[in-house]
Amino acid sequence: MLAFSKAAKVAKLRCLAFFGFSDPLWHVFGKFRVRKNCTMKKIMGLVLLAIPLILLSFKPAYNIDDVVAAIKSGNASGLAKYFDERVDISLPDKSDTYSRTQAEIIIKDFFNTKGVVSFEVKHKGEQGGAQFCVGELKTRQGSYRTHLFMRQRGDRQLLQEIRFQAVQ
Repeated sequence: MLAFSKAAKVAKLRCLAFFGFSDPLWHVFGKFRVRKNCTMKKIMGLVLLAIPLILLSFKPAYNIDDVVAAIKSGNASGLAKYFDERVDISLPDKSDTYSRTQAEIIIKDFFNTKGVVSFEVKHKGEQGGAQFCVGELKTRQGSYRTHLFMRQRGDRQLLQEIRFQAVQ
């Protein structure tokens, strides 16, 4: 008898809903709506959190702008973290390929003896996965046209070449 009464109630609610009396139907099925919305809110929350994480994972780990910021501040140790294993350095008085630690010492000596005042970017770009920048480094002892070249190594952009040419 209990099963018959449930079926009769469902049939009655369907009939009422068919004729536009949906309040009793809403009363019976309203509790399902709450669960659906909570689940949907959780899913949307996870999606909204996942999208920025996915988009940030495609950004290169190092950027030419980070290198420019290190040069502007005259921070040789900050610049050294962007060096590749071997770095080509051209200074007005010497030019060679150095290891990462040697390059840091040479750049630190150059920045300390010349005294970095400012760095102005003249041109920067990207081609074939490599980034480059041309700018003017102003020091207490003069200005230097500066060329920076970064290339993709694995998942990171690493600085491979720095050239400083005295501007007359």
